[in-house]
Amino acid sequence: MTSIKLSICIPTYNRAPHLRRCFEWLQADCRFDFPFEIIVADNASTDDTKDVVQEAIDRGMPVRYCRAYQNTGMIPNMVGAFHLGRGDYLVYLADDDRLVGDRIAEIVKYLDERPALNVCYAPMYIYDDATDTNLRKFFEVDEEIKAFPQGAFSEVFNFIYNSHAFPEMGVYRNTALRSCWVPREGAFYAFSILAHFVDQGQIVIMREPFYRQVIQSTIGRDRPQGGHDLAESAWDLYRGGLEYFLHLGTKRGKISALPDQKVIQEQMCRAFTLQRMAVAMRLLMQRREYLKVYEIYTRMVYGGFADHPQVKDLQQMLPVAAALQTLAYQLNFAAGVQRLVLSGFPDPSVIKDRLGQVRLNSHIEVITTEPTYLSAEDLDHTAVLVSIPAQRQRFVDLGYLPNLVFSQQDLVQTIVM
Repeated sequence: MTSIKLSICIPTYNRAPHLRRCFEWLQADCRFDFPFEIIVADNASTDDTKDVVQEAIDRGMPVRYCRAYQNTGMIPNMVGAFHLGRGDYLVYLADDDRLVGDRIAEIVKYLDERPALNVCYAPMYIYDDATDTNLRKFFEVDEEIKAFPQGAFSEVFNFIYNSHAFPEMGVYRNTALRSCWVPREGAFYAFSILAHFVDQGQIVIMREPFYRQVIQSTIGRDRPQGGHDLAESAWDLYRGGLEYFLHLGTKRGKISALPDQKVIQEQMCRAFTLQRMAVAMRLLMQRREYLKVYEIYTRMVYGGFADHPQVKDLQQMLPVAAALQTLAYQLNFAAGVQRLVLSGFPDPSVIKDRLGQVRLNSHIEVITTEPTYLSAEDLDHTAVLVSIPAQRQRFVDLGYLPNLVFSQQDLVQTIVM
């Protein structure tokens, strides 16, 4: 190995302001008493990323800059960043996140003293840069250091299931990473990679984080949170990762392949997935994606989670919100609709207010009083929502387009709670 002890691997693309901030944090937080390097894997940026890197080099930071000929995508660039590292150990750092330098140094010392140990994992802090506050941990570990011997597939799987843990952030031994860190397309990368680390050596999961994931930046975020995107929609990837983990453990003879045990494993994977769906519902509710929430709701109820608190909390408000978002969806994608008339409702202003919360396009005017006259052209650009189905025909007879005259029942029938 080289004399470099640690490689901090930063994949980046067109994120120069965040990268500059990241360098400032590294210079302040990572004052190690061992040689280290910072690898910047530039995915063919077109902004001033190269200049930002040069600024850091000019300040004496140990940065090695590698620029791709063309953009290869986020995951390939991350894999490439790891393979460029020369250090005994490697750690990933997003270009807008932050490391806890003291903890990194402790982990490096811990790994030095245990040559059979392949990786030290720890939960992330969710971090607010604007207030310089660690908000919470991404998951909890019930011991200061939770150690697992080589081949401990059952023990690690049970820990993931019982703690709902996501061992994503690790300090990796270079010699192990080459054959372990291979992401899969249909299986959550952290679980599939973890399987290979367990297969090839010892691992530990530590209680105290060494990584801060920034959710609120003083610079401002110009990309969505990848973790949130996964949490909202990728529960099948999570399940795929667990099943990949179980497959490898079974092939190594460390997890039982007996039919009754496989039924239990299947139930555990299913329950874990449904718990992730509950998290997705919470995140989607925050973004007022009521139709997506309803779709997850139906699957959770069918899956036996009707009494889950996240499900029960939705039973009062979700039907109306999802029904109105169904209407908004229909109108938003009907070309040329300019107005919506509400007819027959005791207090149409309430519905108007709620339509403003369910993503109805802002150019569609909501009218709470039936117009006395509309031209034939206006009729073709006007939708109607009536309170009872019997009122539909009158508007159709007046010349409104039949499939733009909705009754409240049309919408409610699509939401079966």
